[in-house]
Amino acid sequence: MTASRIPTVVLTLGDPAGVGAEVTLKALAKEEVRASANWIVLGDGPSIAAAEKSTGVNFVALGVDFRDAALLDTKEPIAFGALRADYGAAAVRYVHDATLMCLDGSADAMVTAPLNKEAVTMSGMSFSGHTEYIAELCGATESRMLLAGVKLSVVHVSTHTSLRKACNLDTQRIIHTIHLGNEAMKLLGHVKPRIAVCGLNPHAGEHGLFGSEDEEFIKPAVEACRAQGIDCEGPAAPDTIFFRAAKGSHDLVVAMYHDQGHIPMKLLDFEATVNTSLGIPIIRTSVDHGTAFDIAGKNIAGEGNMLAAMKMAVTMATHRILKSESAQVS
Repeated sequence: MTASRIPTVVLTLGDPAGVGAEVTLKALAKEEVRASANWIVLGDGPSIAAAEKSTGVNFVALGVDFRDAALLDTKEPIAFGALRADYGAAAVRYVHDATLMCLDGSADAMVTAPLNKEAVTMSGMSFSGHTEYIAELCGATESRMLLAGVKLSVVHVSTHTSLRKACNLDTQRIIHTIHLGNEAMKLLGHVKPRIAVCGLNPHAGEHGLFGSEDEEFIKPAVEACRAQGIDCEGPAAPDTIFFRAAKGSHDLVVAMYHDQGHIPMKLLDFEATVNTSLGIPIIRTSVDHGTAFDIAGKNIAGEGNMLAAMKMAVTMATHRILKSESAQVS
């Protein structure tokens, strides 16, 4: 069964001083990607103009819908690499508007180019990251970060918090994370995802020798999910499970904290790894790199990661459309 329509996906250009507009234009220049969805770009005219100049891509010729936020002075050229409050505020506004479009059904998914947390903070806003901000707009309290790659995907029990706080495990939070990861992998085409759950401590605690958290919090979560029909195992030793999973033993690894999941994923395939938000009612993917202020405006930044994020948004949105249409038929 195929979907009756292609999805509508909105793209946010990120911080104007970064590489967001550049990689977005270069990605949209790929005809096969452009034809896979109805794309809407949210940003400001000066960012598009600057990206056209650096990349040589004629945006108008692409035939892609552009929604100009009109937040930047059209007479002032983009100051690439500059840390500015107005740029931070603009980048957040693009995300805000894209999120509302997804919530009201104007778009089926959104893809975000990188913004700069410090620039956003300079604008007077308390901001810890895209995932948390979008979750707040959606009224969601249990958002998670999924890093999805060609070989493997990782979902995190905790992300942007201190390591000390991340070690305060909660069995119900782990259970919810496993469930969210399981459902996300289904949207990516895995009928029955194979999931490995990392331990917190070295060797997953070695039966209490290196800590009790693995037996006390993680093991009961895995057992509960298995009883509910989810194909998962653990707690597994973090230093070996990624090696096995990357060779095909599992589709998804559940990491207990940010770096436990990020480091191996970026070592495996930095360019093709996509950041996806879970636990929210909309589909949101993102590049897994920063604003790259040092190379912005020089046509150096590769569009590979943006292409991967766009393709994943289309895949997830298409599966959700199919699921909705199948439910209507039945």
